[in-house]
Formats: sequence, C-alpha cells, structure tokens
Amino acid sequence: MTRHDGRELAAVFVGGALGTLARAGLAVLAAPEPGHWPWPTFIVNILGAFLLGYFTTRLLERLPVSSYRRPLLGTGVCGGLTTFSTMQVETVTMLEHGNWALAAGYTAASIAAGLLAVAIATAMVRRAAVRR
Repeated sequence: MTRHDGRELAAVFVGGALGTLARAGLAVLAAPEPGHWPWPTFIVNILGAFLLGYFTTRLLERLPVSSYRRPLLGTGVCGGLTTFSTMQVETVTMLEHGNWALAAGYTAASIAAGLLAVAIATAMVRRAAVRR
C-alpha cells in the first residue's frame, strides 16, 4: 500500500485552489466570444508554462530541496491555473463553427508560445546570479 504525505497533498490542494481561482477570475473578466481568439485561456496557459519553467528550474537548481514547494507551485498553482481541457473544448468549438484557420492557429500558437515561455523562464533562472 502506498502512503501519501498529507502535507504534500495539502500543498497541491492549496496551490490548485489558488491557480483555479486566478484562472476563473480571468475567464469571468474577459470571456471570449465564439469565433474569436480565446485570450483568457491562451494567457493563463502561457503564463502557467512560464511559471512552471521558472518554478521547476529554480526549485531544482537554485533552492534547497523541499517536499512541499514543487507540489504547491508546480502541481498545484500551475496545474490549477492552466487548462488544457478548456483549450481543447475551445478548439473543437472553433472547428464546429467552421473556423479551421483560427483553430489551427490557436493550437499552434498555444504550443509554440508555451514552449517559448518555458525556455525563457528557464534561461532567466539560469542566468540570474546565485546569491551566497
């Protein structure tokens, strides 16, 4: 039987709640119109990719090992903030309305911008001077 660390699960829960609240707030403030670029989802997914690259690199390469930082920030906050499922639903809706170019552009831009965001965040952490 696998034992789970309750504090680690709590860190994921708290981080996930914070990330989800941030995403939901943006979605309410800037709900996209059908047939238009879904900026709220695009923004949170790119921001989440950037934060994941930043947190992962910083936590693994710059800070002392912690059992709770990565579950809180990576799995929790970034997992709650980003939403691949919403991106997929929006893409399918675009396709159902005949917006093939928009759907292809949105998917390609999301993947490319997400990878670029991770690369930029990782490079930023690695270029920062290490304070002793």
